[in-house]
Amino acid sequence: MQIPITIEEVDVFTLDADILVLKYAQALYGVDLQAVSKLSKIKTTLKDSLPEYGKFLMVPTFGTIVPKEVLFVGTEPLFQFRYQSIREFATRALTYLGEMSPQTETICFTLHGRGFGLDEIEAFESEIAGLIEAISQGKFPKNLKKIIIAEKYRSLAENLKQALRELLPQGAVVVRDSSMEKIPLTNRLKEAGYTSDKKPVIFVAMPFDKKMDDVFYYGIKGAVNNAGYLCERADQTHFTGDVIEQIKIRIEHADLVIADLTQANPNVYLEVGYAWGRGKPTILLVQDVSELKFDVRGQRCLIYKSIMELEELLHKELNDYSETIK
Repeated sequence: MQIPITIEEVDVFTLDADILVLKYAQALYGVDLQAVSKLSKIKTTLKDSLPEYGKFLMVPTFGTIVPKEVLFVGTEPLFQFRYQSIREFATRALTYLGEMSPQTETICFTLHGRGFGLDEIEAFESEIAGLIEAISQGKFPKNLKKIIIAEKYRSLAENLKQALRELLPQGAVVVRDSSMEKIPLTNRLKEAGYTSDKKPVIFVAMPFDKKMDDVFYYGIKGAVNNAGYLCERADQTHFTGDVIEQIKIRIEHADLVIADLTQANPNVYLEVGYAWGRGKPTILLVQDVSELKFDVRGQRCLIYKSIMELEELLHKELNDYSETIK
């Protein structure tokens, strides 16, 4: 028996699946916020009945979205929901569905961590490891035929597909026989989520602009990960309330800060100023030196004209930085 795991570049609400699994981090954000908004049209009390940490709520959709049901999984508050929590979330969700909805054939998950600053690939590997862990223990719906990870942004979807090929070259979890022989896990899968917060971290400050996505994914993130760091940023959130505090905490816990000063975004300058105030080493980037404001013009800055050039410059800079701290 094989259970394929695939990445599909699609809006989760249009995906033909039996069950869409979403977290509820004791407040509503992103996809779960959109789902509750859509489902409240048929279940007006939904918002008041969402599950606390450790509990679950299954909601029929009755055609308001394409997936037939949504499973809300109660988790820790958002900024406590890190890599190990993501792994445990995936295991708990699949285990619950194995017990309560054994006839389920197709399950859709989303990627967690992207909107609140986690390293997407590390978060993804943690989620996949949690799913495989549940399957290896026989804790999944007996009729399960496919698990889908939905990601509508093409650049991230392509990165996830590559990561999945490395984790599961065969594209599926192989359940060897009815006795549920234990599925062997690579060290990478054994450690995913459990050792993540022990890895060194680079926090990236850059404009919240879709036009900068390729700069991040192809110019910055690859160089950072190849140097052995997790790459974290806050890319989907707004600079209000506790989010500012959380960004400050991320900077304080980071080993290094990379800041792209392209577009002269005031929020990025705020993060750079805070990093300097905390004594954090920083690497400054910019596409056009004329965009630099007076307070950083005297600082060393990597100037790049293309994404390839940025990756090469950053690769060398991070190697030099790693050598100085050994």
